Amino acid sequence: MKLTLNIDDDLLERVREATGAKTKTEAIHIALHEIDRRNKLVELLAKDDFGMSANDWKSAWEDPGPQAEDFVAKVAEDAPQLPEK
Repeated sequence: MKLTLNIDDDLLERVREATGAKTKTEAIHIALHEIDRRNKLVELLAKDDFGMSANDWKSAWEDPGPQAEDFVAKVAEDAPQLPEK
C-alpha cells in the first residue's frame, strides 16, 4: 500500500542505521513489526506471571548499554534454526 507520511528524516535515518535496513521502507516495516511484537509480549505478560516474582522478572532483563533505547531480554538458549526454503 502506498501512503504519504510526514516522518522526521533524522529519526528515520537513525532507525534505518540501527536496524541495518537498506531502505526507508524496510526500516519502517522493521520498526512496525517490533512495536507489534512488544505489544504482544506486554499483553501476554499481563495475562500470566508464569510463576515468576517481580525480582525474577527484573533480573530477566539486561541493560544493553548506551546504544540501545530499551532493555532486551536475556535468553538461556540459542535461537531455533529455521529450515531453509
